[in-house]
Amino acid sequence: MSPITAWQRVRSLLPGRADLRAIRRNPRRDLLAGLTVAIVALPLALGFGVSSGLGAAAGLATAVVAGALAAVFGGSNVQVSGPTGAMTVVLVPIAAAHGASGVLTVGLLAGLFLVVLAVARAGRFMSYIPASVVEGFTLGIACVIGLQQIPNALGVGDVGGEHVLASTWQALRAFVEQPDWVAVAVAVAVAVVMLAGARWRPGVPFSILAITAATIVVELTGWDVTPIGELPAGLPAPSLDFVDFAAIPTLLPSALAVAALAALESLLSASVADGMTVGQKHDPDRELFGQGLANLAAPLFGGVPATGAIARTAVNVRAGAGSRLASFAHAAVLAVIVYAAAPLVSAIPLAALAGVLLATAVRMVEVGSVKAMVRATRSDGVVLVSTAVATVVLDLVYAVVLGMLLAGTLALRSIARQARLDQVDLAGDLPGSTTDEEHALLSEHIVAYRIDGPLFFAAAHRFLLELPDVTTMSVLILRMSRVTTIDASGALVLKDAIEKLEHRGVVVYVSGIRDGHHRPLEALGVINRLAAQGRVFATTPEAIAAARAHLRTTGALPPSRPEPDDEPRVGKVR
Repeated sequence: MSPITAWQRVRSLLPGRADLRAIRRNPRRDLLAGLTVAIVALPLALGFGVSSGLGAAAGLATAVVAGALAAVFGGSNVQVSGPTGAMTVVLVPIAAAHGASGVLTVGLLAGLFLVVLAVARAGRFMSYIPASVVEGFTLGIACVIGLQQIPNALGVGDVGGEHVLASTWQALRAFVEQPDWVAVAVAVAVAVVMLAGARWRPGVPFSILAITAATIVVELTGWDVTPIGELPAGLPAPSLDFVDFAAIPTLLPSALAVAALAALESLLSASVADGMTVGQKHDPDRELFGQGLANLAAPLFGGVPATGAIARTAVNVRAGAGSRLASFAHAAVLAVIVYAAAPLVSAIPLAALAGVLLATAVRMVEVGSVKAMVRATRSDGVVLVSTAVATVVLDLVYAVVLGMLLAGTLALRSIARQARLDQVDLAGDLPGSTTDEEHALLSEHIVAYRIDGPLFFAAAHRFLLELPDVTTMSVLILRMSRVTTIDASGALVLKDAIEKLEHRGVVVYVSGIRDGHHRPLEALGVINRLAAQGRVFATTPEAIAAARAHLRTTGALPPSRPEPDDEPRVGKVR
């Protein structure tokens, strides 16, 4: 790539005049939408920061820094970015194995990978992920987020455990030994208020109302409920001191997983936003670029990796956002809270945040969508359930890979089943002058088979290897005009079938090979010899004519009768 081309590609990823024009259309509406989103995002940022293992301050730093940069440089006018539950699922084992510095380093590396993906224009490839995989890992993420909140909801604190199932079990055992019903009551009350309130008045931010009420009640009663803890009054100075360069090779696989998740969730959220709006269309490569810059900057201020957030983006759209100003305003409001209200935020009970995230996990699951996907086809149901279970039992990255492999395998199986080998009658391809008697004779010696559908590795073995055993005829015509695709495996199986037929004394003719299919057949020597012997034809009537001529030379058919014009005439010199 030339320097000029590289600069043009990077320039296409930067903000332009169209973004400024959009901001000027209705700034008041966008500012109000940003304030609404900030109220919803505050408890989520705190909760996901705590769940990631780096603390509430890390969640706030991510929402402010990543939210502002993604708003300016991202590919969607209405996308809101920040810490998310899906990312938390991936970060927990990284934090357990490598500590806070490992999480921050992974975020920095993931940002670099996202920028590279954006410059390479990889955004369009994310659309190939099946909907069943997306629904499956969303369901699995919701389960994991809910399970992660069990220790704080039960008031047992950090009980350790490298996996969410193990930590949940240990939390239950600790609670049985020393129950804390106050923490349970706070968590359940907050979750119930959020879920019931969302159905009653969807536009009201019940999450902030619930945790505010819970905090006031705990402070007034003096209940012994663990608070978030002291928060710094402002963002820390940017620093790269956390980077352990010796550990980077070990952290690369985790960084790739975080980058893949950030790309997937951000583009999915942007697509959802497009569907909720009129006239909005995100740029997938620019969205990756914006998320890359956001993840490069957030670790410098102690923030965790960020992605586009579907729930907050939906709130932004419903609040009337029309430009990037709304999502930028959301980050600005959170920044004000960080600097002006840190002591008040520090008093929020961990159990209240656990209740917020429990309710969030419940609301993540679209029951109707899951039911529809399961009922659509058996394959979709298997992929969805398998991906969800793998997300809980293994982790999100393995789950997505498993879901993709399973979906691909089932899709290949479905396509392979569409391939058929059917015997067809010769009558439709015989010339009109053929008599019934000759037709009967031809049918005794010639059989025609038509291959329908793909001739590739998953389908060819299913029927072509049986071809040598299905006929006792002298001549077999393979009609290939309806073959949709051919790969090397299909071509080799076809070659093997033809050779077995010829070994049994059956003469094989081939007709109707499509343009583009000659290359693999010739490269693997499937039709080269047949073509040299004059047994490859463009149409089936031509193949039948050649087969009929061959049978006459062998004596299987009587010699052709001369046409009337060919009868000898008396007196004619010959």
